[in-house]
Amino acid sequence: MTIKVKVYSDYVCPFCFLGKDQFEKAIDGKDVEVEWLPFELRPRPAEPLDPLNDPQKLAMWENAIAPRIEAWGIDMKLPDVSPHPYTDLAHEGFHFAKEHGKAKEYNDRVYRAFFQEEQNIGDIEVLTKLAKEAGLDEKAFKEALAARTYQKTQQQALQHAYEEVGITAVPTFIIGNERIAGAAAKEVFEQVIEEESGKIQSADALQCDVDGRSC
Repeated sequence: MTIKVKVYSDYVCPFCFLGKDQFEKAIDGKDVEVEWLPFELRPRPAEPLDPLNDPQKLAMWENAIAPRIEAWGIDMKLPDVSPHPYTDLAHEGFHFAKEHGKAKEYNDRVYRAFFQEEQNIGDIEVLTKLAKEAGLDEKAFKEALAARTYQKTQQQALQHAYEEVGITAVPTFIIGNERIAGAAAKEVFEQVIEEESGKIQSADALQCDVDGRSC
């Protein structure tokens, strides 16, 4: 039976990119339904992140992120984009992609563009190019972002994350009834997925006994 997972993340969050890598390796070949949901680490008008000029952020990269990149064998770098862009437009683009059946392709492309290619994903022209590469209609995509067609949708998504789900940090993975906050290793995700699968199987077996069915 399918395990449903919700992932809250932000395109400029290095731990999100790390967690995405390990999570996707963990679910490869498994019956898992994933819903990616947007979050903004620094929504406007807060001052944007600028880790290249912040000694504390640079130290965190060296001490907490770089070792995981090496240990997990991830193609990833600290983007030479200063300051890091706001991600409201990138997430609005995600809503467009989701509506047009290309959520995963767009999501993957934007993450790679920032953490592997050091592209400025706060720029409409850059996002339009990425959308085209993800298989979307570039003209319609650019028009939607310029008109802020999905701005309200993004604001509602943030409100949902903050107020209804209680998301305070990303990445947050909600796997069945379990919640993992942070960039966990592949083995951690595999264990939780196995446990949740066992719970589903047990619940199904119990329901079969109650119904008197042969399952």
